Amino acid sequence: MASPGNGSSNHIFGELFKIMTGVNLVHIPYRTPFVPDLLAGQVQVAFGPTAGMLDLVRSGKLRALAVTPAKRLAALPDVPALGEFVPGYEAFGWYGLGAPRKTPTEVVNKLSDATKAALGDPKSQASFVELGIEPMPFSPDEFAKFIANETDKWAKVIKSAGIKVE
Repeated sequence: MASPGNGSSNHIFGELFKIMTGVNLVHIPYRTPFVPDLLAGQVQVAFGPTAGMLDLVRSGKLRALAVTPAKRLAALPDVPALGEFVPGYEAFGWYGLGAPRKTPTEVVNKLSDATKAALGDPKSQASFVELGIEPMPFSPDEFAKFIANETDKWAKVIKSAGIKVE
């Protein structure tokens, strides 16, 4: 199982898979891009970023076995979600917008509203879908809860797998 390094999201997504299935995958951390070795068959599997591998899948150079979010992606509708055969599996990279803790609530709400409007724009949505990205326009409170849940989930995986960043 290739990854760009110990503790990377790719690595911990694979560790979650190992924990949930009992499958023994040997982790191979790369300091250079792992995709050439994946394409050449030097490594058999990788939990890679959708946006970075989408063209390889579409061209037929790489076979997508599953996507890791809870549901199938619009960009790859024929590729099952891993959770379809490993119940409860869900993993995905995400980005968010943050501000200093003491930022006034009205400023936070204005930024949140502007972000939701941008994510709701049909052109933006089409661009995201093309990249295999599905926006999650959370409220500030929903995003705080999401971050807390993600932190707890991945801390448990990291501890269980004994992951140490080198």
